[in-house]
Amino acid sequence: MTPDVKETFGGAAASALAAKVRTLTPSMTRSVQRVAEAIAGDPAGCAALTVTGLAERTETSEATVVRTARLLGYPGYRDLRLALAGLAAQQQSGRAPAITTDIAVDDPLADVVAKLARDERQTLADTAAGLDTAQLGAAVDAVAGARRTDVYGIGASGLVAQDLVQKLLRIGLIAHAHSDPHLAVTNAVQLRAGDVAVAITHSGSTGDVIEPLRVAFERGATTVAITGRPGGGVTQYADHVLTTSAARESELRPAAMSSRTSQLLVVDCLFVGVAQRRYETAAPSLAASYEALAHRHR
Repeated sequence: MTPDVKETFGGAAASALAAKVRTLTPSMTRSVQRVAEAIAGDPAGCAALTVTGLAERTETSEATVVRTARLLGYPGYRDLRLALAGLAAQQQSGRAPAITTDIAVDDPLADVVAKLARDERQTLADTAAGLDTAQLGAAVDAVAGARRTDVYGIGASGLVAQDLVQKLLRIGLIAHAHSDPHLAVTNAVQLRAGDVAVAITHSGSTGDVIEPLRVAFERGATTVAITGRPGGGVTQYADHVLTTSAARESELRPAAMSSRTSQLLVVDCLFVGVAQRRYETAAPSLAASYEALAHRHR
């Protein structure tokens, strides 16, 4: 992207979009680059275009426009178009650009803390209300009795995968977290009946997570999906689906941040349930791990 394109942006949200496009450009095909640069250079103009109109403007295809929207973090072109329309209206009104749905760039930090805390509480409440305890119980039983548990997650979901695995290890269970898609698949091939595979993906459509879960499913392992999209592709290979709250996204607080809160709640519920089932062995294992690390905290 050329410097003069960046200079046409106004506000933090536009700058964030421009930065995202610049970061992703090396991995884009030339046709996708044309769409992304058009979006970043003229958000108002692109917001007024249908998917066909934008394809014609950039001399690409409708499929390329949709692919670009997804690459930029939106489920589809409709969602990207709505975001661009909001950005254009914000620029024209002269209002302080929004960092999140209700936080402006010039909000005092005290207000930012209060608003984010409120948002996190709502995310947790929504997740708890929507969590199917029957599905959760079945997942707990599977992990508690598993020979081995593999957990797949990419990016922010990968951090949640590591959190779950560390918890399971502390109570003496065999567990592995995989964020490398190649290693995830090669390890999934080794799973069988009596093993468990857990896929964590907010969108429900992360291919690098779906593929190892599919392999584990076909090998006979019990499969669990933790996702914010119960209709996503990951669920077709999941014996049990644990749904997280749909994240409220913005340019500087994408789903990767807000979805992690609900994912961690589900992981904690799963872990505590497993610890309850295996209390006789879990309690001594936890005590032993605390004792082994105690000298490091003195």
